[in-house]
Amino acid sequence: MSRIAVRRFGILTSGGDCPGLNAAIRGVAKAASGVYGMEIVGISNGYRGLIEGDARDLAPDDFSGILTRGGTILGSSREKPFKPSDDAGELKDSEVGHDKPELILENYARLSLDALVVLGGNGTNTTAHLLAKQGLNVVGLPKTIDNDIWGTDVTFGFHSAVDIATEAIDRLHSTAHSHNRVMVIELMGHKAGWLALYAGVAGGGDVILIPELPYDPASVARDIEARRAEGKQFSIVVVAEGAMSREEAAMPKKERKRLREGMPYPSIGYRVAAEIQAATGMETRVTVLGYLQRGGTPSPYDRVLATSFGTAAAELLARGRFGRMVAMRDSGVTSVPLSEVADKTKTIPADHYMIGTARLVGTCFGDAR
Repeated sequence: MSRIAVRRFGILTSGGDCPGLNAAIRGVAKAASGVYGMEIVGISNGYRGLIEGDARDLAPDDFSGILTRGGTILGSSREKPFKPSDDAGELKDSEVGHDKPELILENYARLSLDALVVLGGNGTNTTAHLLAKQGLNVVGLPKTIDNDIWGTDVTFGFHSAVDIATEAIDRLHSTAHSHNRVMVIELMGHKAGWLALYAGVAGGGDVILIPELPYDPASVARDIEARRAEGKQFSIVVVAEGAMSREEAAMPKKERKRLREGMPYPSIGYRVAAEIQAATGMETRVTVLGYLQRGGTPSPYDRVLATSFGTAAAELLARGRFGRMVAMRDSGVTSVPLSEVADKTKTIPADHYMIGTARLVGTCFGDAR
């Protein structure tokens, strides 16, 4: 075996949890330890743990039997060390007088790390790029149920969330049909509507509203009225949490935020339901799936994907290919520079084939004039 570039590395999970994190940790650790003989340091609670030096050596028992477990054995946080202020908590006494990136560099050296593996979404991999610019050897893995990380065709966690959301839509169909109601289901997806689009198509949603295609409430109402005229007395409306009307889309971001704060609705799903009921007179109900989308056992697809990403990360470590994120491109596992991933969001193109598929089966996106 040729010389291994890394003998000891740290691993952390950052941002929101999602199915497949433990499978990815296991993939990295089993390959790195069993094949390449590397030592593994588990860092607790994301970048917060790296700031505080909260870490421990991992033994094979720590990453055995975790393939099917939801969540993350390492814990997570939304700490953003390069932001001057955030809501991640107060600094400890030992941190006063130090900036967070400086503390990360100090603990990276104190823990005798040759590299760092980070599992996370857009913010996590952007931070990974900034740490690489500070001189750390970093490898990223893309996880998020939103599937909105640039540079990879798919992220682990996405397919599990689609499965969960689709099952919820399936269950709402029977209630909608029994009571002749419009059922609105709100799914996650603040900047990108991949989850709502795929789950909406899989669950037979009659209307799908996503951030990329601002909607006209009148268009949505017309579609639901047309269904009723055909004798279909119920409809399923799938709404991404970041969906917005055409009026909002034309506003500056700050003005749009003020508009929403002044509305009497806890979230977009409730507003859409109120718009539909006011325009059609049909009884409308809302389900916000919330954190159910992120929890629980990963799907078989995500177990395979996360394992593949994890073993690919171990190979990057062994070969000394740092400053990169593992990715799926054209049905193969590869890697892309973190510099190309940072500060980007993968949104749905208007001409994406899945939007075309949905339109051809009669799905309304609320964007017809």
